[in-house]
Amino acid sequence: MTEPVRSPEVGTKVVHRRYVPYSHAHYAGNLVDGAYSLGLFGDVATEMCILTDGDEGLFASYDDVQFKAPVRAGDVLEITCELVRAGTRSRVMVFAVHVVARGAATEDRPGAADMLDEPILATSARGTVVVP
Repeated sequence: MTEPVRSPEVGTKVVHRRYVPYSHAHYAGNLVDGAYSLGLFGDVATEMCILTDGDEGLFASYDDVQFKAPVRAGDVLEITCELVRAGTRSRVMVFAVHVVARGAATEDRPGAADMLDEPILATSARGTVVVP
């Protein structure tokens, strides 16, 4: 059995950044479906479990998922995960997806994009992961 990298410490955080490719747009206005954010939450939760337990863990449930603002192709997202409770085998985490940059294409500058002065909270959730 693999020993934990370190003991699960409440308050531990993991942060990823990801560019949203245009191939993920499903709706008018280059909107991306909400499941995209949930997949990103799985990625940061996996890193959290590896960091705290030396194992990828398995997602057991989500609760309080909220889609607060659109995610669009061309966005740069910051995905955060914080460990808020550590049981014997369960880990409760809170998640957020913030849009930190957004495409600003024009006819003259089709690849233009802007870093946002204030990140936009797009999706938030709370989830439980179990580890062996």
